[in-house]
Amino acid sequence: MRIAILSRNENLYSTRRLKEAGIARGHQVDIIDTLHCYMDITSSNPTVRYNGQVLPQYDAVIPRIGSSVTFYGTAVVRQFEMMGTFCVNESVAISRSRDKLRSLQLLSRKGIGLPRTGFASKPDKIQDLIKNVGGAPLVIKLLEGTQGIGVVLAETNKAAESVIEAFMGLKANILVQEFIKEAGGADIRCFVVGDKVVAAMKRQAAEGEFRSNLHRGGNAQLVRLSKEERATAVNAAKAMGLNLCGVDILQSNNGPVVMEVNSSPGLEGIEKATNKDVAGLVYEFIEKNAKPNANRTKGKG
Repeated sequence: MRIAILSRNENLYSTRRLKEAGIARGHQVDIIDTLHCYMDITSSNPTVRYNGQVLPQYDAVIPRIGSSVTFYGTAVVRQFEMMGTFCVNESVAISRSRDKLRSLQLLSRKGIGLPRTGFASKPDKIQDLIKNVGGAPLVIKLLEGTQGIGVVLAETNKAAESVIEAFMGLKANILVQEFIKEAGGADIRCFVVGDKVVAAMKRQAAEGEFRSNLHRGGNAQLVRLSKEERATAVNAAKAMGLNLCGVDILQSNNGPVVMEVNSSPGLEGIEKATNKDVAGLVYEFIEKNAKPNANRTKGKG
C-alpha cells in the first residue's frame, strides 16, 4: 500500500517509528508536512498539492495533527477524505477530540465515567461553581491547554476563586473539575487502535507534582487493566469516533473516570513502557480496514 503520514516533523519519535514500521511491513510510506500542503478544491477532481506538485492518490493517511494546527490540519485531512483516501482518524473526530468541553459532553451523553466538571463564561457566583464540583481541592484547566500546560490545582476555595477570576479576567475558557485525590498523582494511558486497547501504561507524577504527563517529569510503567478500565477506554474512543487514540483514565473510588481522549498520542512512552510494537499494530489496523484507493494514480510524493 501507499501510505502518507501527516506530520510537521519527520524526526519526532512517533513519526520515525510509524515510517519504519510501515516500510518493515512492505508499504511505501511518505511523510508529508501538513502546513506545506495546499488544496485544489474542485467538484470533479479535488487534489492536494505539495512542493509544487500534485500528491499521488494514497491508500491510507495517518494524521499526526498537533493541537496548534488543528484547524488547517483537519482541513487537509478532509481533502484526503474527499479524494477517497482511508484516513485512520477522520477530520470530524479529530476536531471533536480537540474541543475539551465538547469531548466531555459527548462522553457524558454516552454514560462514560467522568470527574464532576463545571464550565461557565461569567458566573454570578463563582463560589457556587466551586461548590458544584465538590469544593476544593479542585483542578482548573484552560480549554486550549496541552501536555499539562494551563492546568492548576487549587488547594482551597479561596485559591480556586482567585485562579478562576484571573483566568476569566484574561477572557480564557476554563473547566473546573473535582480533584481525584485517591488517584495519587497517577493516571493510565490506554492506547486504543480500532476497537481494542493494544497497550497501556501507568504514568506517575514526579515528586510534588500532581500532573502525570511524561513531559512534566512523570515516569511510566506497564500496567494490567481491569475489564472495566478496558471497556471505558474503548467506549470513550467510540464516543469520539476515533480509530486511533490515547485515552487517559484516573482510578477513582467510583470506578475509572476519563480525563482526556488524545487523537495524536505519542508512541515513545507507550512503546518503551510496554515493549510493544505499537506502530506495527497501527499498520495491522490499516491493512484490515483500508482498501486500495480506486482513484489512485502514479505520482511523486
